[in-house]
Amino acid sequence: MTQDSDLDTVIRRRIRGLRMARGWSLDALAARCYLSPSTLSRIETGHRRIALDQLVPIARALDTTLDELIESDDDEDVVIRPQPEHTRGLTTWLLSRERTLHGVTVAKMRITGERPPAPLGVHPGREWFAVLSGTVRLQLGDRTILVAAGDAAEFSTMTPHHFGAHGGPVEILTIFDNDGERAHLHASDHDE
Repeated sequence: MTQDSDLDTVIRRRIRGLRMARGWSLDALAARCYLSPSTLSRIETGHRRIALDQLVPIARALDTTLDELIESDDDEDVVIRPQPEHTRGLTTWLLSRERTLHGVTVAKMRITGERPPAPLGVHPGREWFAVLSGTVRLQLGDRTILVAAGDAAEFSTMTPHHFGAHGGPVEILTIFDNDGERAHLHASDHDE
């Protein structure tokens, strides 16, 4: 079996799997992507070659992207081996790949008392983090909120904010949107 036919098989399974997960018949999906049910059936079963001009409307009808529909399913892509990035008082492990779907970045952070204080930052979007160990001191405007291990926080990043360790090292799992990633992970002067 060639790599092309392996990918074709993966694409066919994805189309069928997404259709079935939505509880749609062949007729229902065919109506949404403007193909005949018999054409769609032959695509799913491998009795018809898959053409790009068919994949685009199928992906759109299944509420997915063409990239997601045709991406490789190599096991090498499954495991992420994060490399720690160290700055004073902060170690970050990126747990998602570059340019992830929906523009979010997942990271694990370890913050110690050595992290220098920073001015409260503001940027568009929302942030979320869960505390894995320790206690986070979250500064939101004039409010100081302590977030303990096992708890999570979500807030608008248009509120001036900063977070750090309280009473010892803290580890968090965090999700940043594109603006948050630029502000927190690519800031040149430690502003968070």
